[in-house]
Amino acid sequence: MTLSRRAFISSAATSLAFAGFQARAQDSASAGSYLNQVEGYGPLLSDPKGMMELPAGFSYRVISQAGETMSDGFVVPGAFDGMGCFDLGGDRVALVRNHELDHDDIDTGPYGMGSRLAPNMARQSAYDFTKGGLPLPGGTTTVVYDLKSGQTVSQHLSLAGTAVNCAGGVTPWGSWLTCEETVRKAGKAVNKDHGYVFEVPSTAKGLVEPVPLKAMGRFKHEAACIDPRTGVVYMTEDVGDGLFYRFLPNDRRNLVAGGRLQALGFVGVESGADSRNQTSRMIEPAAWLDARWIDLDGVDNPDDDLRRRGHAAGAAIFARGEGLWWGQGELYFTATSGGPKAAGQIFRYVPSADEGQVGERDKPGRLQLFVESDNTRVLDYADNITISPQGYIVVCEDRYSLIKPNHIKMVTPQGKVFTLGRNVFKGNAEFAGACFSPDGQTLFVNIQWPGMTLAITGPWATMKV
Repeated sequence: MTLSRRAFISSAATSLAFAGFQARAQDSASAGSYLNQVEGYGPLLSDPKGMMELPAGFSYRVISQAGETMSDGFVVPGAFDGMGCFDLGGDRVALVRNHELDHDDIDTGPYGMGSRLAPNMARQSAYDFTKGGLPLPGGTTTVVYDLKSGQTVSQHLSLAGTAVNCAGGVTPWGSWLTCEETVRKAGKAVNKDHGYVFEVPSTAKGLVEPVPLKAMGRFKHEAACIDPRTGVVYMTEDVGDGLFYRFLPNDRRNLVAGGRLQALGFVGVESGADSRNQTSRMIEPAAWLDARWIDLDGVDNPDDDLRRRGHAAGAAIFARGEGLWWGQGELYFTATSGGPKAAGQIFRYVPSADEGQVGERDKPGRLQLFVESDNTRVLDYADNITISPQGYIVVCEDRYSLIKPNHIKMVTPQGKVFTLGRNVFKGNAEFAGACFSPDGQTLFVNIQWPGMTLAITGPWATMKV
């Protein structure tokens, strides 16, 4: 999500209060024609709390809200975005959660209105400060939640002083890679360059040292995932002409040790590779293309031209790469505005048996256009994703509209789409940060504005296809 959309949410709140009921009534009247290609968990039921509509048997609990006082004395920041869930043992999990706040969102950051709590922040604990001396409000919080009791045990600030932390990804060793979706340069507003990935261990009890992983590139990062077999890191870029990246680490358990950054291209397509299918069709739905990976240089990207240089070298363009999650031996990622209707695409990538090695030239990885929406009522602006224990893709929609609510959709392994939930809370903010508990019984998800984390439980095994 870009920050400018928040202004739309604020200005639209009053209109939505009147438009929301009409939109839901229209959705209900024609649900059979577009919401469910398969039955899924059944029709959505009205929520008396006016927040989240779910099928029969499912329920949600709000476990964290913006503005609450955390265990460390700071305030839960707003703009909840990407999130990962980690097993802490027993019945407890840690949710490491992004906050997509920029330098001028100080009052909705962790330091409270007027930044009254900023003096409590040790300067060495924050990556960057405004020109006025305030730590930047972006970063991550960590929520410890007890699955058995359904209670939040603690919350604390875990990364401070970064900007526009959008999505990210979990690592096999139990940390969260949080990604800055900005390429703001040091200058009038901030003191350091931004556009990096930072690592946050899920077991950290307080603020972690803010170390930018510069070899992973400086660009408008969205999400990341790691192949546990190879240690290769894959990353998306949230711009209309972005690339799909992979990072070959020198030390797979120590990303700060550097590595090689590459971008995805297609075998047999030396130039002009364009997956967006917006004005001309390059990839047919369900079709596969062999991948080739192109080395990138100048990855610190001071002129924000890395994607253009990569494309000129043969890398493929994607339309706003966003959600990214590792499945069973393969990954999925979204292109939020891809396709002829600009309603979104979901791609699947199966790595080579020799991924990142010389042998992959003879046995390349393969990319498939898994889903391409030609109807916004089936799938609209797919953003953050995760994979359920049953192998279904959980998709968070990110369309800001007065009349079309955002949904949580699910996609079967056959590419069929059905609806799990609908945002009926005022403002119609995006869903974000979907992730499952280790036992697969709880889906955690964020409503970005005003900032709420929900724990959803229900009969996950009863889906009908």
